[in-house]
Amino acid sequence: MEHPIYTALKVNNEIELCEISDMDCKRMIEKRLLQERISYYIHWLKPTLFGRRKNVCIICVNENVREKAEEITRSVCDEKGYPVRFLFKRMPNQYL
Repeated sequence: MEHPIYTALKVNNEIELCEISDMDCKRMIEKRLLQERISYYIHWLKPTLFGRRKNVCIICVNENVREKAEEITRSVCDEKGYPVRFLFKRMPNQYL
């Protein structure tokens, strides 16, 4: 029996790269990630009842591009002085 080529690929290896609350910073990082052809997605955190931050998101990328994505994020945030919190946590499987 012949196995498809896809069986050797690693899947479900996304990590939470960083947490961002500044939407201008988010847009700049997204633009740079797209320019470098890095796939990502945004996970929006639900605001808490007494939370002061309303727009907080986590940028998630594939673990294989972590270093490049981190480099891009650091360069954008350092250049403009945006606050960013790096997480580097593995994403939980929400479909299981």
